[in-house]
Amino acid sequence: MSAFDIEVIRFVYVAFAAVVLLLVVVGAEWRVRLHFGENIPGAILWAVRLGAIAALVIVTAPILGLVTFAETMRGVNFGLNATLLQLGEQRITLSGILTFLFFFAVTVGVSRLLRRALTRSHAIRRVTDTGTVGVIERLVHYGIMAVGLTIALSAAGVNLTGLVTAGAAFAVGIGFALQGVAQNFVSGLILLVERAIKPGDVLDVEGERVRVVRMGIRSTIVRSRNEADLIVPNTTLAQSTVRNFTFMDRFCRVRCVVGVSYSSDIQQVFSVLTEVAAAAPDRLKKPEPRVLLTGFGASSVDFEVSIWTDDAWNDRNSQSALYNAIWNALKDEGIEIAFPQLDVHFDSEN
Repeated sequence: MSAFDIEVIRFVYVAFAAVVLLLVVVGAEWRVRLHFGENIPGAILWAVRLGAIAALVIVTAPILGLVTFAETMRGVNFGLNATLLQLGEQRITLSGILTFLFFFAVTVGVSRLLRRALTRSHAIRRVTDTGTVGVIERLVHYGIMAVGLTIALSAAGVNLTGLVTAGAAFAVGIGFALQGVAQNFVSGLILLVERAIKPGDVLDVEGERVRVVRMGIRSTIVRSRNEADLIVPNTTLAQSTVRNFTFMDRFCRVRCVVGVSYSSDIQQVFSVLTEVAAAAPDRLKKPEPRVLLTGFGASSVDFEVSIWTDDAWNDRNSQSALYNAIWNALKDEGIEIAFPQLDVHFDSEN
């Protein structure tokens, strides 16, 4: 084989390697952009590009005859095992960082695959409770990430015993400063395990009706009726009294209070209010509606009309419709709805 033929073969090998690495770089950048969208960190792109250039040099240098293959391997081995940072007895090397990143990527991939499998399994079994599905998937994700990070650190050569010791000392040092964070973290685990509150539940938190959107390990995202997103610390949900309208069932009582004048026929008022409550369009068939005489006020005889609905989020609409029906029914029957009145008497001068 002539020297010209050898040079042609080398050129073909180099061109082939360059094309393959170019395709790998393009594919990697496409995948990274697909994951991060428009907010892609520039450091990640440069890391991918520099890695591709390094791989191209390592592959093509021996083929071009610039260095021998053994020299290339020795250089690669030196670069991978060179100490980048020394933390006590712990050496941070490029090979350790790459090993950690590899196992971390595998852990993230396994977590995604298992969560997709769980989602499909729940769909096949027709599990429609989105809160249950979300909580199970989040617990699986946290468990896999904890195991994966432990394996990644061990494979990277990190001394976990020393890390645990250092972490304990560090935790003692900043424990007081991070008490709130630690409490929220523990409260988040309790909420996820107990499942007393789930995504989609309707709650009454600090006097405001909200719906749970997403539960995190430190805080819970809820949305109010005014379409405002609120971040609620998990300790608020775990350590205080929270009314959950959808915990055991979705039943919610709608109450309306009305006062009639003292000249009204009480039995007639009972009859009219009972008919109005029974005809409410949004009420559940059971329990039956209830009409109660709640007291004798300064200017009125007070009644409470209550029905049951299965939509705690829109109970104000049911309450408004019930008030409107009560108003019309009492007007039609000639029953006066009382309002505060004051009689003033003037004594005549002697």
